[in-house]
Amino acid sequence: MIFHWYKKKKYSPANRVLTVFISHCCNIINLNYTMNRFLLIPILFIAQLTVAQQPYYDDVDLTLTGQDLYLELQDKIDINNTTFTYNDVKDAVKVTDEDPENNANVLLIYGYNDNDGNCTTDRSRDKDDFGGGTCEYNREHTFPRSLANPPMGGTSSGTTGIGADPHNLRPSDVQANGNRGNKKFISGSGNAGSVSGAWYPGDEWKGDVARIMMYMYTRYGDRCLPSLAGNGPKEGTTDMLKLFLQWNVDDPVSELEDQRNPYLENEYGNRNPFIDNPVLATIIWGGPQAEDRWGLLSSEAFSNEVINIHPNPASEKIWIQSSTATRPERYVLFDITGRKVLQQAATEEGFIDVSEFKSGIYLLQVISYLPSGTASAIKTTKKIVIK
Repeated sequence: MIFHWYKKKKYSPANRVLTVFISHCCNIINLNYTMNRFLLIPILFIAQLTVAQQPYYDDVDLTLTGQDLYLELQDKIDINNTTFTYNDVKDAVKVTDEDPENNANVLLIYGYNDNDGNCTTDRSRDKDDFGGGTCEYNREHTFPRSLANPPMGGTSSGTTGIGADPHNLRPSDVQANGNRGNKKFISGSGNAGSVSGAWYPGDEWKGDVARIMMYMYTRYGDRCLPSLAGNGPKEGTTDMLKLFLQWNVDDPVSELEDQRNPYLENEYGNRNPFIDNPVLATIIWGGPQAEDRWGLLSSEAFSNEVINIHPNPASEKIWIQSSTATRPERYVLFDITGRKVLQQAATEEGFIDVSEFKSGIYLLQVISYLPSGTASAIKTTKKIVIK
C-alpha cells in the first residue's frame, strides 16, 4: 500500500483541507478532511511517533507541540560540557565528517567541485590537510561566533562551551571559510557563494545549515536567535525563519549528518534532534511539513475515528474502545525501536494482555475498517506506557 500526502491548495491559518491519496494496487481513494490547524498538529505528531526513534529520546515527552516541545528538547540537549575543547574538534571532525565514499578524506561544507583545479570549491579533502594555508581546511562556525549575542568569544585550543560546540563546527576549505566570513545566510540556488552581501551555503548544504541553526537556537536560546544568522521573515509569531524551515524540507538529512550524531552523543554528550527527525521543527515552529523519520503513520489516512485506550500506563491488560461505528480488525503492538512484538485479531471484549512485556514506551496500532462503502482499512496509533 502506497500513501501520498497532497496539500490541495493554500488555506487560511485557521483551517486546511488535507487530501490523502491512498493507492492500493490500482485502486485510489481520495479522502478529504477539514481540521482546525491547531488540533491537527498534535494529532499529526502523535501519529508520527516511530519506528526508528533513538533511545536517547526515551525520557522526552514527544506528545508535546510548539513551545512546550521546544523547551522539552532544550532541556534534553542542554548539557554542561566543560571538557570538550576547540582542539578536540580538530580530531572529532575526522570522524564526524568523514567522506562516506573515501575514508581518508573529510567532506567540506560549502564545497561542490573536486575537479575544477580550484581548492576553494573542493568538496572532499585529505584528513591530514588541516591547517591555515592554501588548499587546507579548518573549522567553520556555521553560526558565526561574532553574530551570537553575546558573541561566542575566542577560539584558543582550550576553549570550551558554545565556541567549541561540535554540532556547530564543520570542516571547510580555509579560503571558502574566509569568503563566507560572518555573512548571514540568505535564499539562493546552485553552488555556495555570496548573494547580495549575504551567503548562500549551496543546494547540498542548506539543509545541514538549517538543522544546525535549529540546534543552536534550541541549545542556546536567544543568544543564537535565527535572525542573528539569517535573512528573511519569521514563521508566524515564532522566532524561527521561514528560510531555515524551507531548507529543512528542501534538503533532507544526508548520510554525513546521520554519522555525526552517534559519535557526538558518545564524545560530547548530546545529539542534534533536527537531524534525527526534521519534522520536530514543523511541530515546534510550523511551516512546510518536513520529513518524519520516526513516523509509523506519517502518511496514513486520518479519519473521524476516536480510539480510547485505558488504563494507560498499564501493567496487565489494556482495553481498547472505538467511539465510532468502525469495526476494529486487529491490534499490532510495536516497541520503541519499531519491532513488532504482538499482533492479534480484535476481540469482542476489546483488550490485549501486556503483562509479559518489559516496562517502557510502546506504540499500539488499531486497524479498523472505514465506514460502509469502502474496502480500505485505517490505522490509528496510540502511544502507551507499560509499567
